[in-house]
Amino acid sequence: MDELLGRRKEEERIKKEGRLPPGQSLTQKFPVLTYGPNPPFNPATWDLRVFGEVEKEMRWTWAEFLQLPTVTITVDIHCVTRWSKFDTTWQGVQFTEWIKLFGVKPTARYVIAHCDYGYTTNLPLDVMMDDDVLLAYKYAGLPLEPDHGGPLRTLVPKRYFWKSAKFLRAIEFSKDDKPGFWEQAGYHNDGDPFKEERYGRRGFF
Repeated sequence: MDELLGRRKEEERIKKEGRLPPGQSLTQKFPVLTYGPNPPFNPATWDLRVFGEVEKEMRWTWAEFLQLPTVTITVDIHCVTRWSKFDTTWQGVQFTEWIKLFGVKPTARYVIAHCDYGYTTNLPLDVMMDDDVLLAYKYAGLPLEPDHGGPLRTLVPKRYFWKSAKFLRAIEFSKDDKPGFWEQAGYHNDGDPFKEERYGRRGFF
């Protein structure tokens, strides 16, 4: 009872601060939601590549990626299944700094995250250019667990959490929008939690 009361008080405080999107509830846990099994990770064979509307296509091994400069940020995250988790701490490569390594052409308007097993998700480039967007590989000071997308995922805190792609293997910069797995299944193409953009016109949930 005391724990439930404490959670309700914390939720009310966060609501007053304007940090809790409509239709969301506070959680202290970190629910695991993944479509399909976790892919195996072999640091000797894993790689990350960038392609599309870029000045120079590039590829990093796991060892090379770990040498890139990192930042640590604390942000709130919001899942379309209606839970929100506050003050989560992540470490990774800042997206705005990472793209300086290869250059993005003026024709690029969208970013498509490509993940293991062919999963993709999409966002406009300007959304990805926020300072809190990371290629994240640590959570709460520890290597990101497979259940939460390890070894590497995107982190886009200002969108519902399915837009933060687990098991990241490539980033494509595109002239055209390319809705991904959940977007094609009826989820909203943009996914702003404060606008409650859960489902698109084709949604059936």
